[in-house]
Amino acid sequence: MKIIFSGTPDFAVPTLQMLIDSDHEVCAVYTQPDRPAGRGRKLTPSPVKKLALESGIPVLQPETLKADDDIKQLESFNADLMVVVAYGLMLPQEVLDAPKHGCINIHGSLLPRWRGAAPIHRAVIAGDKKTGVTIMQVIKKLDAGDMLQKEQCLIEPHHSSSDLHDKLSELGAIGLEKVLAQIEQGTLVAETQDEALVTYAAKLEKNEAVLDWNLSAIELDRKIRGLNSWPVAQTRFNDKVLRVWSAIISDCEEDLSAGEVRKLGKRMVVGTGEGCIDLLEVQLPGGKRMQIHAFLNSHDIDGIKLG
Repeated sequence: MKIIFSGTPDFAVPTLQMLIDSDHEVCAVYTQPDRPAGRGRKLTPSPVKKLALESGIPVLQPETLKADDDIKQLESFNADLMVVVAYGLMLPQEVLDAPKHGCINIHGSLLPRWRGAAPIHRAVIAGDKKTGVTIMQVIKKLDAGDMLQKEQCLIEPHHSSSDLHDKLSELGAIGLEKVLAQIEQGTLVAETQDEALVTYAAKLEKNEAVLDWNLSAIELDRKIRGLNSWPVAQTRFNDKVLRVWSAIISDCEEDLSAGEVRKLGKRMVVGTGEGCIDLLEVQLPGGKRMQIHAFLNSHDIDGIKLG
């Protein structure tokens, strides 16, 4: 098939690579315009653009896809299908209608659970036992199209959002490959989403990063894992912001108040509203991420209370 691919971040790269390696023709790649990045704020191409250029595929980077000229250019490719993976732009109906088989999207959850902007993070924070990707038909309503294929994986107790991001990006490519084969064979079966089961994954905000030590150890563990790698959980430590990259629920049985810190050998244990947390990796402003034993070697935590 002749396919237009639209995507921007790392999450989309495995799917584009699968299409490049397949017998299908990627006739064009749409991606977000280059953005300033790094300390020098130098204009930087998206990961998808880099791969497309390396593969000799035409790259288009409109600010929106609403202009008549942009829509006519997309229509001129006469594509059989458009694949959308974390593109970052809303697609008008004219774009959805342009390819022969419409547009399909890879969404990072098991729909209809966690429609919206941050499905991976919300699944971890909520304590879901499993997650996955859904290949779905794109319609005007957000993440509400018919489901074409699902690939799932367990959320293990140690999994962060960052871990699952990488896993789901690979599963997306696997699921899409199955859908493309079914389209060609005429065996594709679409499933309507049950609106009664819909939940929404709201966009993450920076203020969500602040840890409330009155929550239980279980809730804090989920939050720390869910906010890795952005915006990263944080707390106050000696009037400085301490970022908490990873932690585990502690087996410590000492009676610590919420936010109270105790050094136990090479461990940094923090009391919560219910139970305790062992901090594993932290970071102070201007510093590097540090394993907790290294942090304890250079910081006195006796009598400290976090938050």
